[in-house]
Amino acid sequence: MSDLNPEGGQLQTARLSLRRPTEADIDAIFAIHRDPETCLHNPSDALTRLDEAGELYRRWNDQWQRCGYGYWVVRRHGSALQLGFCGIKPMELHGMKVLNLFYRFATSAWGQGFASEAAATVTTWASRHVPDLPLIARVRPANIASQRVAARAGLTRAEHLDETGYDGLDWIYAARLPN
Repeated sequence: MSDLNPEGGQLQTARLSLRRPTEADIDAIFAIHRDPETCLHNPSDALTRLDEAGELYRRWNDQWQRCGYGYWVVRRHGSALQLGFCGIKPMELHGMKVLNLFYRFATSAWGQGFASEAAATVTTWASRHVPDLPLIARVRPANIASQRVAARAGLTRAEHLDETGYDGLDWIYAARLPN
């Protein structure tokens, strides 16, 4: 279960605090996105320079300013260490407006259920605050861990929506698709 502080863009779970990114998170954005393991299935997301992380932060911040939501920084309660990022962004899939669920975590946070907990919280938030848009997750067929996160967040396979993305075939997981 989660709750939103609209003024601060914060979500809470039993173990995690999710907050809107700030410029102070650029180093963590860089560290997580330059790790070859975190971008193994999405190599086009890999960063090689700190200024790229700054640009990524600015895109995330611009979306927050336009939409009032975006990607959150995920931390354990009481810790300043960024475990990763989880959130939503509007996009189009086969001509349909959707929200894309994103999650990427430092390898040190893998296997502890943090991504699933954060993704489920963001999914719940999106269903309450942006209910008119279907929610999707684009997952590589070989990325079993990401498939599990999408399923634990309440999304189901929607094979009819699969498409080729930047890094190969995207399997689509979805919730709240129109009939």
